[in-house]
Amino acid sequence: MQILIPIIGVFVLVIMAYLVRLFPFMTYINCVFARVPCTPMQLVAMQLRNVPTDFIIEYYVKVRKAGIPVGLDRLEVHVLSGGNLANVIDALISASRSNINLDFEKAAAIDLAGRDVSDAVRMSVQPRVIKTADIQGVAKDGIELIVRANITVRANLDTMVGGAGEETVLARVSEGIVSAIGSADTHLVVLNKPEILAKKVIAAGLDVGTAYEIVSLDISDIDVGRNIGAHLKNYQAVADKKVAEARAEGRRALAMAKTQENKAAEQEAKAMLVQAEMKVPQALAESFRKGKILGKRKGRTPQTQPPAPGKGTGFVDDSD
Repeated sequence: MQILIPIIGVFVLVIMAYLVRLFPFMTYINCVFARVPCTPMQLVAMQLRNVPTDFIIEYYVKVRKAGIPVGLDRLEVHVLSGGNLANVIDALISASRSNINLDFEKAAAIDLAGRDVSDAVRMSVQPRVIKTADIQGVAKDGIELIVRANITVRANLDTMVGGAGEETVLARVSEGIVSAIGSADTHLVVLNKPEILAKKVIAAGLDVGTAYEIVSLDISDIDVGRNIGAHLKNYQAVADKKVAEARAEGRRALAMAKTQENKAAEQEAKAMLVQAEMKVPQALAESFRKGKILGKRKGRTPQTQPPAPGKGTGFVDDSD
């Protein structure tokens, strides 16, 4: 026992010396004078977990002084998760001063989602204006209109996590403006009342599922572009002309083919006529040879009556 007691004493002294070395005395004094709840064991445990104790305590004192009840362990967990504690605390203080309902859990979720929570709170207090590029739409009369608009948006903290960004809002607004222009009977309707576009876009609820809320839509400029209807009619006329030319060429080719067929039929008829004319002499010769045709011979006159059987050839001699 006489040997064991000194060993235990030395061991306890070593442990106490190690804990004293780990214990951030000045940090604890800062918590005491700031009157924020913090125990020495919490500080030692933070030192053992190798987290930036002074950094966490600094913002812990800041948020507690602002009257926001946030536990020290929640700040430590957010730092260990890779979050930006400074942005979260600044956003919480700004939201508290602006009477915006934002708790630490929601702010930490927005920060861990990759969005700037401080900028989101600023946009909730002061909306941002987003300028669109040139949006081209065609009215029913075929006239193209080029529209530029300013979109005033406010951050929606409830849908900031998982909500779509500014690109989606711009795309939806552009689509809504094009649809509104296309539904107008003439381009003059839009030129006379450009607020028609803003009313249709706002009424369509294009900010659903996004991280923003559309406050207003202002049409800043409208330019008259090309006469798309005339261009389309011109293209249609050219296409119809080509179709008509192709059909006419087909009819001409068919007529030429018919003409060639008629010429061939004519040549065939002429050949048949020549062939028939060639058969006439042969037929005459055959008739003379068979005696079917009686003709006048030299010095003889045909009898009017046929000769009696065995009385001659049917000719009388009138040479005397």
